[in-house]
Amino acid sequence: MKIVIGRYEGTIYPEGDGYTGAVSLGFGPDGRRKRLKRKGRTKQDVKDKLNDAVKDLESGVRSPANYRVANAVEDWLSQGLKKVDPSTVTTLRILADKHIIPSIGKTKLMDLRADHVDEWLDGLTTKLSSRSLQGVHSILKRAIRHAQARDKVVRNVAELVTTPKGKAGRPSKALTLGEATVVLEKAKSSRLHAYVVVSLTTGIRTEEARALRWVHVVAWVEDEGAWRPVTEVGFDHERFAIYVWRSVRAHGDTKTEKSRRTLELPTPAVEALRTHHTRQAAQRLRAGGAWQDNNLVFCSPIGTPLDAANVRRAFRLITKKAGIGTNWTPRELRHSFVSIMSDSGVPLENIADLCGHSSTAVTEEVYRHQLKPVITKGAEAINAVFGAAKSA
Repeated sequence: MKIVIGRYEGTIYPEGDGYTGAVSLGFGPDGRRKRLKRKGRTKQDVKDKLNDAVKDLESGVRSPANYRVANAVEDWLSQGLKKVDPSTVTTLRILADKHIIPSIGKTKLMDLRADHVDEWLDGLTTKLSSRSLQGVHSILKRAIRHAQARDKVVRNVAELVTTPKGKAGRPSKALTLGEATVVLEKAKSSRLHAYVVVSLTTGIRTEEARALRWVHVVAWVEDEGAWRPVTEVGFDHERFAIYVWRSVRAHGDTKTEKSRRTLELPTPAVEALRTHHTRQAAQRLRAGGAWQDNNLVFCSPIGTPLDAANVRRAFRLITKKAGIGTNWTPRELRHSFVSIMSDSGVPLENIADLCGHSSTAVTEEVYRHQLKPVITKGAEAINAVFGAAKSA
């Protein structure tokens, strides 16, 4: 059967259990005939594939016939994330290996249709939360976009599909004042004690706490009228603060520019940090040459950055001792801070400032239900709340 596709002539002929089609593309520089072939179960299948292949050819696309979704995802993971933090790459790879490659990875990229993506996402709605669904859908879209930029596919069909809603995720919780008081008490025997106290009494993000450096823990030196690092002036002062200027994100900066803030420390946080500084000095001596001086406030026994998973495990041990179970995460210390501030009558505008939010709308949406002057409201409120709880 002779066919004409665009400006090319070709034929479709029986082969095996189906048909093979070939169009002549002329002759190459070596004098050999160049042909484009596609296989299918019916003549129409073959003709459709040849039509698509010729369109790709004329648009400049040079996708190998066996280039699959899995290849596109792998190429993007290995080539398209050069400036992304390694931990983020690991997370993306886990999602791809678990939810993309096994399901639609074998589909040829040129054959992928919006219906395929819809069906794949719908099949994940009972397994993943809405946020995770958005994550895996984003991986596919970005992988195909990466392939598009390299002329391996014409359209990004994943961008034509709307992400469905997934199963309900576990809502974040907040400690009550009573629970928070018990958690602080039980944390005293943990190496995470100061971490928990500072997080709960200032509301800093876990990524900000893990990146906090001693040079950013400062004391107010009355004689100089200035804030100075405690590593230089010690803890023999009345007022202390932390510069929340860093996070463990790839670029090292806080979540947003307006997240950069300076927070005065309440008394429980100062006391915990004073003890923690002494213990860390002893750790440094024990570690000897193995110590890595990263100037981190919260670090491993040899000075290296804390691993997020280890922090979660250590925190769950504390909540277990406190009698509230193990279904808690460190980020809920921040939620607890917001809740306690709100219950104590602190205005929403002040809570937004303390949390480093760009507006009160963000605080309301996320929690309830750019360098600024030192913010003292949180320290004053925490001293009043936990002071009252202690004397009760």
